[in-house]
Amino acid sequence: MSSNKGEFDMSDLGASLPAAAAALSAEDRAGLVNALKDKLQSLAGQHSDILETLSPTVRNRVDVLREMQSQHDELEKKFFEERAALEAKYQKLYEPLYTKRYEIVNGVTEVEGVQVESAVDQGGNATKEKGVPDFWLTAMKTHEVLSEEISERDEGALKYLKDIKWYRIDEPKGFKLEFFFDANPYFKNSVLTKTYHMIDDDEPILEKAIGTEIEWYPGKSLTQKILKKKPRKGSKNSKPITKTEDCESFFNFFNPPEIPDTDEGFDEETAEELQGQMEQDYDIGSTIRDKIIPHAVSWFTGEAVQDEFEDIEDDDDDVDENEDEDEEDEDEEDDDDDDEDDEEEEEEDKGRKKPSTGAKKSVKAQGAEGGERPPECKQQ
Repeated sequence: MSSNKGEFDMSDLGASLPAAAAALSAEDRAGLVNALKDKLQSLAGQHSDILETLSPTVRNRVDVLREMQSQHDELEKKFFEERAALEAKYQKLYEPLYTKRYEIVNGVTEVEGVQVESAVDQGGNATKEKGVPDFWLTAMKTHEVLSEEISERDEGALKYLKDIKWYRIDEPKGFKLEFFFDANPYFKNSVLTKTYHMIDDDEPILEKAIGTEIEWYPGKSLTQKILKKKPRKGSKNSKPITKTEDCESFFNFFNPPEIPDTDEGFDEETAEELQGQMEQDYDIGSTIRDKIIPHAVSWFTGEAVQDEFEDIEDDDDDVDENEDEDEEDEDEEDDDDDDEDDEEEEEEDKGRKKPSTGAKKSVKAQGAEGGERPPECKQQ
């Protein structure tokens, strides 16, 4: 934190944000890393001071514990290596299933024993209904996190979504999402991608996120709205005044937040807002990777919602059981206290006084604050 109240410099930003999901230049990124190193060295110096205060006997014990920690870290390193290899192995085993799912959803192949039925289009003409219409749109809208990102205007474009894939990347570490679209009247791209670069692949520490630049057809952008105002009376310019504004859309996902390119510090409010945006962006990406892609049909049918609800109920039951146990323990403590009080009264009657003790437990509730969202685009 800088000396000025409310100011937030780059070193503090690097320490408090999730490694900054932003497209920094190489020079800025190096400066951020150096600032973090300085802080780590400072903390290491403090730890050295702590060790110096220990007696030789305690210091020997701590040295043994540190050696045990080193052994643990080596095992943990092997665990992460084997886990990555195991994930890669099963990703290959999943692939044929994902390919078959793509073919069924998009009507490339038909399920055995199913007769193709005719559907009636808006013009009243009979058409053959292929695949599973709106499969990915419905699956994503069923998930609470993603449904909040999809506006009514987005649905028209997302109906053309044919498939979503993801895979790990090694240099730099991270993962990449790919969204495959049919030809549509909204944008030229057939594939939209979102790439997350991680500082540590084993823990979700984000360095930056990169999205595809969408090539919108004229007047079809879903991330902006065009406002037209009539010129004032008497104005020389008779043409309507047009103004473009950003608006809420799922497709903003492909334009991730960036840290402003500035040498000056950030005020705390700006830093917190940026942090919230980056955390939300990563939450969307990881939800698509971990929830939607592997369990798409369960989200399409809504079964995944019920499964998650049951998991939450199980967690609540565990909490209730723990609370019941705590209440029973408190009741037993109260009974013990009553017995002690009775004994004290008896001892007082004999002229002897005995001190009594009591304990109180307090529970604090924490609330969650939600950030403001950009205005939703209205149909123009």
